[in-house]
Amino acid sequence: MKSRLMACAAGLALCVGFGMNAAGASELKFAPGEGPFNWDSYNAWAENAPDLSGQTVTVAGPWLQPEDGFFRNVLAYFTEATGAEVIYTGSDSFEQQIVIDAEAGAAPNIAVFPQPGLAADMAARGLLQPMPDGMGDWVAGNYGAGDSWVDLGTYTDKDGNDALFGFFYNVNVKSLVWFVPENFEDAGYEVPDTMEELKALTEEIVADGETPWCIGLGSGAATGWPATDWVEDMMLRTQPADVYDQWTRNEIPFDDPRVVGAIEEFGWFARDDAKVAGGAGAVASTDFRDSPKGLFSSPPQCYLHRQASFVPAFFPDGVEFGTDVDFFYLPAYAGKDLGNPVLGGGTLMAITTPSDATTELMNFFQLPIAHEVMMAQTGFLTPHKGVNPAAYKDDTLRGQGEILVNASTFRFDGSDLMPGAVGAGTFWTGMVDYAGGKDAKAVAGEIQKSWDALK
Repeated sequence: MKSRLMACAAGLALCVGFGMNAAGASELKFAPGEGPFNWDSYNAWAENAPDLSGQTVTVAGPWLQPEDGFFRNVLAYFTEATGAEVIYTGSDSFEQQIVIDAEAGAAPNIAVFPQPGLAADMAARGLLQPMPDGMGDWVAGNYGAGDSWVDLGTYTDKDGNDALFGFFYNVNVKSLVWFVPENFEDAGYEVPDTMEELKALTEEIVADGETPWCIGLGSGAATGWPATDWVEDMMLRTQPADVYDQWTRNEIPFDDPRVVGAIEEFGWFARDDAKVAGGAGAVASTDFRDSPKGLFSSPPQCYLHRQASFVPAFFPDGVEFGTDVDFFYLPAYAGKDLGNPVLGGGTLMAITTPSDATTELMNFFQLPIAHEVMMAQTGFLTPHKGVNPAAYKDDTLRGQGEILVNASTFRFDGSDLMPGAVGAGTFWTGMVDYAGGKDAKAVAGEIQKSWDALK
């Protein structure tokens, strides 16, 4: 393994390179051989890593402080083994800048996209290069729901051919139900393993004279979006993933009976006064940031809240995970044989300017250590089945990582994949109308009309 001292570039650019300190030990975030990391696989790769001294890999993405520093700490292990310089540049206008740079022939070696839409567009324009040979097979075999990640990173190139352009690194989970363990224990409730059991639990709580769910769709100009997440999760639990994909691309109409059925699945929970805090009429007007607070009132206003991994930011101060609050995977139907689908999102890496050192860096990102160093520092989640879960910085992340690894299917938020006028427009407003009592088929038909108007 090689190390060398390098100067850091100014501004947001981060030059990654580490020399030896006076004691002769490398200045790495976590000392090799220590901590819950997969050092054996890293050492085996490093022993055979090429000497890339004098070569530079440039990476551009949306990560700013402190995430850029955490990422730099990962890249240091690549530099330590190869001698290559890696410069990361973060920007809050990354999505605009990467297009400008690529069109000008000045793109970095690797671009980190916050969602796949722009990457797919750039691949179709010939502005991205395919991943190294074998990357698709590796992802399929080493990521939970591996085939899903291959599909999500596969785009059509300028000649009309499909190729793997995206490698996902840092993802998030939306298919979560939050609850207070003490409330469950006091009432004698158990965490459900199937959707059938979740519905039975909902009815049991109602029969006990309590309210099972807190649901809020309010979000200012974005009011309605939490309901779209519900519908997307229900699509994945009632239909195969290929039907979900057809829906998000409008290859089946929005008012297809299968889509209407998923909307009505959401309605089973949200349109029954007995099942939701404040009654069904309060769902659309309750702010999504306020809706989980009912879990923590005394007595509880509700026992269950479905929301993504970010929701703890809106919990009361001092809430301790595992004691005061916990979550479980929004379960699938046992009777539908659709596995364990997970809804979420994530960032992906794509090659914009190829080089030998770039290819080797992408090989490095296959190593558990390239994920574990991030896991130990920040809210980073990975579907990599080879990582040590003990490396996660807390139990919340560890539990979500387990959901990712055990997933059979992973799909992105469907509304984010639709045209903005639909996914961030009529889908949102339509769900508000539906929560207010409008017929599901009528709502879906109006959303389809808005999509047709864009064609």
